[in-house]
Amino acid sequence: MTKVSFYHLTTAPLEQALPVLLEKSLSAGLRVVLMAGSRERVAHLDAHLWTFDPASFLPHGSGRDGTEPQQPIFLTDADENPNGADMLVLTDGVSSRHLDGFARCLNLFDGQDDMAVAQARAYWKEWNAAGHELIYYQQTERGGWIEKARNTKQGDQDAQG
Repeated sequence: MTKVSFYHLTTAPLEQALPVLLEKSLSAGLRVVLMAGSRERVAHLDAHLWTFDPASFLPHGSGRDGTEPQQPIFLTDADENPNGADMLVLTDGVSSRHLDGFARCLNLFDGQDDMAVAQARAYWKEWNAAGHELIYYQQTERGGWIEKARNTKQGDQDAQG
């Protein structure tokens, strides 16, 4: 089963939190597929990851680059894994039918958006019922993360989001 971590964005937007989580993933030796809600969103995140910090380099690409298998981080709006990733990052409320194909999954959602919070709760219930290990993190005022809940056995639903 996949270890799924829910990241409830409450103080910093996705564009600020995402690069930090991706850097940590690469440092851990993971390959990543980042799935966004549209091609336009993929293009936006692609541009952002090149420019978010002039002193940092986050190697990544998308389908328009034509080098999918070589990308440590691959950005897409499709439910795919062309770079043989270990970890899936979900944004914009998207989901994957291939969650079992990844060791880890991060589901980042905007805590200021009631629909995004409701969707995250629905995913928690669905993925918990499927037997995945779930952890819920809430963003702190400083932009870090604190664990608020986890399923302790299949069927638990102790995340309050």
